[in-house]
Amino acid sequence: MANLRALVKRRKAVRNIRKITKTMELIATARFKKALDRATEAEAYTRKIAELAADLSKNAGEVSHPLLATRPVKKTLLLVITSNRGLCGGYNGSILREANGTVRRLSAAGTPFDLEVSGKRGQAFFKFQRVPRTREYVQFEDKPSFDQVDEVASRYVDLFVSGQVDQVQVAYTKFLSAARQVAVVETLLPLSSMESGGGRKTPEAVPATGPAVDYEFLPEAAGILEELVPAAFKARLFKCFLDAAVSEQIARRVAMKAATENAGDLIKDITRVYNRTRQANITKEISELIAGSEALK
Repeated sequence: MANLRALVKRRKAVRNIRKITKTMELIATARFKKALDRATEAEAYTRKIAELAADLSKNAGEVSHPLLATRPVKKTLLLVITSNRGLCGGYNGSILREANGTVRRLSAAGTPFDLEVSGKRGQAFFKFQRVPRTREYVQFEDKPSFDQVDEVASRYVDLFVSGQVDQVQVAYTKFLSAARQVAVVETLLPLSSMESGGGRKTPEAVPATGPAVDYEFLPEAAGILEELVPAAFKARLFKCFLDAAVSEQIARRVAMKAATENAGDLIKDITRVYNRTRQANITKEISELIAGSEALK
């Protein structure tokens, strides 16, 4: 039979763990609501500026922008967005599977690539896999700021325009709804790949349907595209970080809720075993007393 003192200690330990997981669930819920509001606010702006950039580039005549130019891929830059902390279920695992698959395809094809990783979990994974990383980021938490993303996006624009990379891909968890998040690898540069559905089909990748619009450019199309196209790319990259933040909090909330429920079930099981053991010990003691009294007669 199980030791009563050991059962009491174990039940107490599980109760303490349940308090921690319940608290983490509540914190993740509060952070999820804030992250969801930020992602929702950025959704309409990101989609509209992408549509506007696509329409203007089509109606600009001979004028184009380097970020829209599609050329043979001689070198790829892959950014992987993971979390800094664990206890979020399969959130990081699904992203790393997609990213690792892309790394293997690039390696098999002999295409040179630079790997940049955001988040300590992704950094630890690729370090274990012995995949070299060119840059690592840990500053993007559940509240990524546009200034932080703008610094990274500006460098990507310079690398692409100068021809040092021919393609920029991002592996992250795309937020579709509170009940559905999908790990994807999307091509953000060149921007024309978003129109043609580079990677998996996403709402932003679907071209806008409707009557054609004639634009008049003032002062000139080149100056407008010079400002608008990089802004569209930066907004899209910022949206990737926002989606990753809200998806991480959803995954952590679900994982902590499941852990809390499992802890409750385990406490019930331990209590049941404790009661049975205690009852058996009492019955045994009563039997010994009766046997002793009978022996004295």
